[in-house]
Amino acid sequence: MAIKRLSNPSTEPITLAEAKRHLRIDNSDDDDYITSLIEVARRAAEDRMERTLITTTWKLTLDQFPDAIILPMPRIQAISSVIYNNQSNQQVALANTDWFLDADSEPGWLVPAINKSWPLTLGINAVAVTYTAGYGDTAASVPAPIKQWILLAMGDLYDQFRSLSAEKPVVPQNFADALLDPYRFFGI
Repeated sequence: MAIKRLSNPSTEPITLAEAKRHLRIDNSDDDDYITSLIEVARRAAEDRMERTLITTTWKLTLDQFPDAIILPMPRIQAISSVIYNNQSNQQVALANTDWFLDADSEPGWLVPAINKSWPLTLGINAVAVTYTAGYGDTAASVPAPIKQWILLAMGDLYDQFRSLSAEKPVVPQNFADALLDPYRFFGI
């Protein structure tokens, strides 16, 4: 099984203005750096929670069809395609009437439709499921505790950049990490 991000979100959960307000910065000297820290903090949150925040396209590849396909990085919004290599080693797209997506569960589950079964496959990475996931297309769709964690993480990274001191250890903020706990997906 392999999962690959095919697109990046069109926006970040935190704007540059929000980040600068959090950091209490009113000049533009570090804008590019702060912008990059927002992305780094968002990706760290996504990795910790095993969850997608802003709508992103993913591709999951498998060697064969299991009974049920678990789609990582929820909240699953839609399936774009389910493609497999048949026994003649030809790529075939399954019709959306051949499968059922339980997007309300987390992770999302993809199973054969009623009275259907998965076809036989041939080869390595013979099954590819392309899908979109995330809370939504805008920053407003991301829960406030997650956004607050991103601000805290980004702030810690910025403080380390400004202090440039090896004597100041990076101390994990367990209280801040707890903000992510209700949204964390514990992979199977």
